[in-house]
Amino acid sequence: MSYKATIGLEIHAELKTKSKMFCPCANEPIESSTEIGSKNAPNQHVCPICMGHPGTLPVVNKAAVKKVLSVGLALGSTLADFTEFDRKNYFYPDIPKGYQISQYKYPLVSGGSLAGVGITRIHLEEDTARSSHDGPVGKSLVDFNRAGVPLMELVTEPVIHSAEEAMKFAQELQILLQYMDISDANMEKGQMRVEVNISISDTETFGTKVEVKNINSFKAAGKAIECEFARQSALLDTGEKVKQETRGWDENKQITFSQRSKENSDDYRYFPDPDIPKFKLSELPEFSAEELRKNIPETPTQKRERYAKDYGLKPEDVENYIFNRELGGFFEEVAGLLGTNDAEAIKLASNYISSDLTGLAKASNLPFPEAFGHLEPQSIADLIHMIKKGQISSRGAKDILKIIHEKGGKPEEIAQKEGFIQKSDPEELKKIIQEIMDANPAVVADYKSGKESVFQFFIGQAMKITKGAGNPEMIKQITLELLK
Repeated sequence: MSYKATIGLEIHAELKTKSKMFCPCANEPIESSTEIGSKNAPNQHVCPICMGHPGTLPVVNKAAVKKVLSVGLALGSTLADFTEFDRKNYFYPDIPKGYQISQYKYPLVSGGSLAGVGITRIHLEEDTARSSHDGPVGKSLVDFNRAGVPLMELVTEPVIHSAEEAMKFAQELQILLQYMDISDANMEKGQMRVEVNISISDTETFGTKVEVKNINSFKAAGKAIECEFARQSALLDTGEKVKQETRGWDENKQITFSQRSKENSDDYRYFPDPDIPKFKLSELPEFSAEELRKNIPETPTQKRERYAKDYGLKPEDVENYIFNRELGGFFEEVAGLLGTNDAEAIKLASNYISSDLTGLAKASNLPFPEAFGHLEPQSIADLIHMIKKGQISSRGAKDILKIIHEKGGKPEEIAQKEGFIQKSDPEELKKIIQEIMDANPAVVADYKSGKESVFQFFIGQAMKITKGAGNPEMIKQITLELLK
């Protein structure tokens, strides 16, 4: 039977703030040392507030609120006028209070869209501690450095119908958060976590929703959706019912596995946190849309529109620059040196940057900008000017780029030293081409008998003799004249 998947995403992102959500502890949740007493050893950034000691009072992190509201503005969402924080009650070793401070009925942000996917809500909460179960047998360890870290949760509408669409949305959100400096959103480090809600049905109604957790990459999110679609389809095909539950994703086995029955909101016994005042955001000028917009940088969507309008770049080049911000910055420096009015030169530069330079970077196995070594934007601009003046060929430009990448130097000096300056003397080229024809009378005869495909033989031989420095257009023109 044919089934249709309906998918909604819940995405958590740790915010980049100096301190935690409700206390002054440093927001440094990533463990980089296990040495007791070192800065980022487990349980170093904790205090009575984030550890949930009796009698302590939380204080809301203003910067975290601003960041979530800014994301809402970037997504075209509605910012709340009234908002409050709630207690989400459940018991687990990584919840020191026995509840999590979150938002339920009155989130900071509602509505909006991204990559064609509608947003239900975006709210602010505190992160949990980190549990690890790979220590001594029979024992688990808990690091509370992450407990209380500001955590943004975005919930989409259930309007996604494929793994590809889900992955595209998550990637688009990640790059937006990074552009806006909201979060580093590194999935491998747990700074961004994706949870998938998926149901399937052979009708237009929704099926039974299953949640999949423990997803730590975009690829894993796609695999989890495909796996769960196949699992639920097989159940329905045999007449069984899909159980509403929370499942985990096993990266090694590439399967989902049951964790627990799915809770409803009633199970968490939400109620407003009595220790945190309610907020009327319209009464706080610094949270107004006008003030927040002043600090919102250019978003990926806006940059795409600008690149297409100002430079007329190929879509694949634009995406390359969007998802590789350092490379995009390098391109913009080159474009600025060439002048925004020279569209032809800018497109040519983009071709070399997105293909040749990216290829050199991949071969070096280094990230940008380290992979570009000695290369400066001015070198690319100079190279493009030399190509447009006919001083060097495309092949010569590629060779010059490689030399600069490896050893440094200036394009014009390298071209002179290595013999890359194009030979454009008609008499010199005519002599070379005539010698090729005299040495290959059979090929000349083939061409004159109608076999025009052999024409490239003469061009290739001429370029070989001139070591790639012959002006290809002039060689082509002279060869045609001599053959006639």
